[in-house]
This record gives sequence, structure tokens and C-alpha cells, in this order.
Amino acid sequence: MQRLLILIALVLAGSAELKAQGKGVRFWNLTTATVSSFQLSPVGKDAWGSNLTLNDKDKEVDHDERLRITGVEPGRYDAKIGYPNGRVCFARAIEIKADAVFTIEDKDLKDCNR
Repeated sequence: MQRLLILIALVLAGSAELKAQGKGVRFWNLTTATVSSFQLSPVGKDAWGSNLTLNDKDKEVDHDERLRITGVEPGRYDAKIGYPNGRVCFARAIEIKADAVFTIEDKDLKDCNR
């Protein structure tokens, strides 16, 4: 009986820890196309990080799909967004909050090359 109570306590402690961690930061693609490249840079720095779509199971983020973002601290970032047809656009000064979803829509895209 004592072992059972200890096991229950360990399971409850583990689930409470997972809940406290939250779902993390997620990018919600509300553009009208599939994104094949997604990079972030601190605002105005042009110091682009790695292609975050590589963390997705199919290496792309479809319209209305969410992508978990890891290794990024809360703050304001510029986003560099690439599409399978070679088009590249930027979304400037995106606010990223801890354990929250941020969206990018077509109206947020600037300086597209096509």
C-alpha cells in the first residue's frame, strides 16, 4: 500500500511539472501559403537564426498549422519567411511571449522579393 501511495505521488508530481512547463512558444501560420523556411532575428539586427521549419515533421508549416518554436527567449523579433516557390518575405517586430502563440498573416508580410 505504501508503495502504491509513493507511486501515485510521483505520477502527480510529474504531471504537475509538465503542466507548469506550458505548451511553449508556437508560430501559427495564417498566411495563405505553406512556409518552407522560418528564421528569427532580434529586431533590426539581421542576425538570422536557423530554419525553424526543420523542427516540423514534414519540414514545412502549412496554412493554419502551428509550429513549436524552441530556443527563443520572449521579446521582439523580425521574421524571415520563405516559401517553396522561392519567395521570401519579412514580418517586422513580432512580439513573442513565453508559452504563447504568435501569428503571422499576409498583411504582416513586407519587403517580399516576388
